[in-house]
Amino acid sequence: MAQFVSIDVDLENFIPQLKQKLDANNQKIQELLALESKTHNNFVKPLEMLDEELELFFTPLSHLNSVANSDKTQEIYTQALPIITEYSTKLSQNLDIFQAYKQIVKEQTLNQEQKRVVELTLKDFKLSGAHLDDATKKRLEEINIQKSELNNQFSQNLLDATNAYEYIIEDEKDVEGIPASDLEEAKFQEDGKTKYRFTLQMPSYLAYMTYGPNRVIREELYKAYVTRAPQNAQIIDEILALRHEMAQLLGFENFASYSLASKMAKSEDDVIRFLEKLLEKSQNQAKEELQELQNIADVELQSFDTAYYAEKLKKEKYAIDEEEYRPYFEQQSVVNGLFSFLEKLFLIRFEKVKEKLYHEKVSTYHLFVDDKLHAKLYLDLEARKSKRGGAWMHNFQTHLKDENNQEHLASAFVVCNFPPSSQNNPSLLRHDDVVTLFHEMGHTIHHLLSEVNEYSISGVNGIEWDAVEYPSQFLENFAYEKEVLQLFAKHYQSGEVLPDAMIEKLIRAKNFMSASAMLRQLEFALFDFKLHQKLYKGNRVQALLNVIRQKTALIQPPKYNKFQNGFAHIFAGGYAAGYYSYKWAEVLSADSFLSVVEEGVFQSTLAQNYKEIILKRGASQSMRELFEMLHHRQPNPDALVELSGIKE
Repeated sequence: MAQFVSIDVDLENFIPQLKQKLDANNQKIQELLALESKTHNNFVKPLEMLDEELELFFTPLSHLNSVANSDKTQEIYTQALPIITEYSTKLSQNLDIFQAYKQIVKEQTLNQEQKRVVELTLKDFKLSGAHLDDATKKRLEEINIQKSELNNQFSQNLLDATNAYEYIIEDEKDVEGIPASDLEEAKFQEDGKTKYRFTLQMPSYLAYMTYGPNRVIREELYKAYVTRAPQNAQIIDEILALRHEMAQLLGFENFASYSLASKMAKSEDDVIRFLEKLLEKSQNQAKEELQELQNIADVELQSFDTAYYAEKLKKEKYAIDEEEYRPYFEQQSVVNGLFSFLEKLFLIRFEKVKEKLYHEKVSTYHLFVDDKLHAKLYLDLEARKSKRGGAWMHNFQTHLKDENNQEHLASAFVVCNFPPSSQNNPSLLRHDDVVTLFHEMGHTIHHLLSEVNEYSISGVNGIEWDAVEYPSQFLENFAYEKEVLQLFAKHYQSGEVLPDAMIEKLIRAKNFMSASAMLRQLEFALFDFKLHQKLYKGNRVQALLNVIRQKTALIQPPKYNKFQNGFAHIFAGGYAAGYYSYKWAEVLSADSFLSVVEEGVFQSTLAQNYKEIILKRGASQSMRELFEMLHHRQPNPDALVELSGIKE
């Protein structure tokens, strides 16, 4: 069995090593192409192993650039991007490899996994332009390199702008009502005075927007947040133009249509209809929610007021004070409880491993299935300056069998930005943080539990983008289940389990302002999808967003709000013309979750079948087929409306 790979990076020699590796790969590809009789075992498998080995070499750099960002990682990552993009583009357009796959797909001896690999690869070749003339292929290669550089620049601009801003408060009145743990994090001494520093890092920003009593400061922070990285406006124009050109070169009318070629959704109309139907079902309740918020506010609500007054209403309506819950959600206790829950639901086990890594707060676990070592997990959960915001799962190694039939085990990172622990203070999470951890763990076990033997369809590899969020959203729903919460919600000082009354309040409050949250996500999804249906540029990007907001934003944001300049999901991540996927996949997850709860969480045979059919099989079949195999029917869109507590 192949061992786990180290995540060390030799930054000084990375670029020469990368070039050497790619030269060796190119030579190996020529040798494979020279084979007279090409089969899955002597051609496809060795090619796939080259992909996996390159992933293992490159992932530590891209990961460290996200979680231990420095001038050096930026420099090396920026140098490496065009090199690796040029290589992968040439590979994806190689006509000889394309022709070889067209022959291999006819092999009678291919099993289901092998057939799926070849079919998906042939589709990828077409989407990369392998069948086009040399001049077009050359232009596509240039576009890919430019796009990857611009995506990186967009992300770096956002990180730099987030890190560059701070707001210093000296008047104690301006921090009244802010939770003690957040204040402790913000507090510092200067000139013999106690002062408070608030930043655009998510834990700090949210603390003031949710609890900060000074409306002027809230607007100041909000304005800083929604006007970050104005130089990204130019980058957006360039990215959109390149995507549109690429789609047209590949024979698609627009980038949205190109994007759907590898997704579950069948057409642009399907996506728009799906989103608008959800919008229609949510609007009335969202208006009622906003009116309720306005009724308790002593000002006419603006965008920078909603989190503050929503917290007040939540307390009034459900007597819920987020701060009362945090002592019950100490980070390590939550992690241990999550593992305990997964053990009970899926009969798997996590065991902590001692390992020196890139930061002292990162921890490592081995995952056992049937008492056999199956995978490895890295947890990097606390916010710090060198780390980009948000939360994500980053797959590293992939479960597969190599040319010698040797098994390789999977590994993955879970990255979050929870409040940092210190010698004096533990990391106490909000319940939202708990939900985030469950969400990312859903992605992670999807990758780690794979039993597929082919690299490109194992774990999360090859999953249709609009199904990727299905396992993550499925798991996050359990963070509201009483019997799950009781596994880990224990007071970090007394050990007292979260009282039943507090659990009931949390469950009742789960769908607090859920229709408003739905509208916000639909705004992002509609903006993203429509933005890629034709070529938008300059002011027209903002104009499109404004039109969509007429239906989705019940409070119109101020004119200075340039949300798009920080929309990293679509301009620095993989969600371009695919942000709708969150809602699309949420239908699948809501449907499966409600079915498990109906059976009884820990008595559910569906949960076991979910592990066997959805989690273990990766992309060996389309998610549409796997879902129907699990439920013996098609997904029910009303499950999402029901789970969100939206009444039409």
